[in-house]
Amino acid sequence: MELSVAGASAYFYTGGKPWQSGQPCLTFIHGAQHDHSVWILQSRYFAHHGFNVLAPDLPGHGRSSGPPLASIEAQAGWMAGLLDAAGVQSTVLIGHSMGSLIALEFAAQARARVARVALLAPAYPMQVSAALLDAARDDEPRAIEMINIWSHSSRAGGFSQKPSNPGPGFCLVLGNQRLMERQSPGVLHVDFSACNAYRNEAALTGLGVPALVLLGERDAMTPARAGRALAARLPQHEVQTIAGAGHALMGEAPDAVLEALKPFVAAAWC
Repeated sequence: MELSVAGASAYFYTGGKPWQSGQPCLTFIHGAQHDHSVWILQSRYFAHHGFNVLAPDLPGHGRSSGPPLASIEAQAGWMAGLLDAAGVQSTVLIGHSMGSLIALEFAAQARARVARVALLAPAYPMQVSAALLDAARDDEPRAIEMINIWSHSSRAGGFSQKPSNPGPGFCLVLGNQRLMERQSPGVLHVDFSACNAYRNEAALTGLGVPALVLLGERDAMTPARAGRALAARLPQHEVQTIAGAGHALMGEAPDAVLEALKPFVAAAWC
């Protein structure tokens, strides 16, 4: 679906099902240099089990027009505009990496609109090394190569560079690389700069809804220890760690991610 947000076209995926008035809503927020497609399995499941799914491409990513937004605060404000345009009053937020920061900031800006928050591979602060920031600005292909290696565990072919083929004709590492290469030039540096700069202590300590913190045991981008440190600062939280998984949780361990989300989402409407 496409809507107009702040004068630009905003695309969001509905999980392959028409939008149904009155159904509870789940909002999936992708990470840096990605788009809605990282959530395909999880979003389709919920869309086919009684939920409205709103999985947007952030501005400048995927099919959404306009420039990428330079701060987490601005991206959270854009999300509020998207929910307004879609007529969504309340939602469960599910964010990965940069998307986890956007989810936290959105909850801080619009607390009454958030039922629960699931944070996948989060960290706070989400510091990006100067070398990687420079590469994102000056040598984007090299930056993508580094990120893609670090985002996958050895089980998926990341550090060991095995074929990472979970099925015929499918390669996790190369698929993620192509997804990142499809984004417009300059998006990666904007995204990483936004992550690196974000500071809002109150978004953590003042979170007024239950949070699920889902971590990859072998995450080299936002290590599990950083996610546990973040979780310890949230008033209401549970932590789950997916054994053997890296940063690309939804691709490496799609079923484990879905199984973690199912009871957490269901509890929002009990």
